[in-house]
Amino acid sequence: MEKPTVVSGGTTTIPIASVANGLPGRYATALYELAADRWLLDEVLPQAIALRQLIDRSADFRAVLTDRTLDIRDGTRAVLTVLEAQGFGETIRNFVGVIARNRRLSRLADILDALSAIAAAKRGEEVAEVVSAQPLTDLQRIQLQSRLAEAGYSRVNIQERVDAALLGGLVVRVGARLYDTSLRSRLTRLHHAMKGAA
Repeated sequence: MEKPTVVSGGTTTIPIASVANGLPGRYATALYELAADRWLLDEVLPQAIALRQLIDRSADFRAVLTDRTLDIRDGTRAVLTVLEAQGFGETIRNFVGVIARNRRLSRLADILDALSAIAAAKRGEEVAEVVSAQPLTDLQRIQLQSRLAEAGYSRVNIQERVDAALLGGLVVRVGARLYDTSLRSRLTRLHHAMKGAA
């Protein structure tokens, strides 16, 4: 039997199974299926997006997630305390607890990204990974959706990430296509051009 695929904007076909590959995909698939079985997708998916944004915004939280010297019980307790204080539901807290006990906290962001990709594929959407130097404004999101629609990606789920090292501009990846308008990339191209002219 042929594996289900997603066609977006008539330009790209992605096997749904491909977004569930590797360790992040396996964990993400387990959470998606658990939430679907319990009719909790409407609760879990927005909370997963909010947790991914928390990871991007909080350097302290990221430090706890990536600190491999932290005792497993202390790390689990710290992360779950933050999640409870931030109002995350029981399903997300239990899931993150499992990830912590399995010593996979450093992969939590990747797992959440895989979950968003799986959810988008199930809805028949393409995932656009957008990295910006600062968080996008609502107007920038609307403009980005419009530009992506013009490029043939009418059903797009935007995953946002902040990377101050870009200095400005955006890096957008949709499937195998990469659009890099970051200031860092422009400066690098300018540097190479100047070296070539010397």
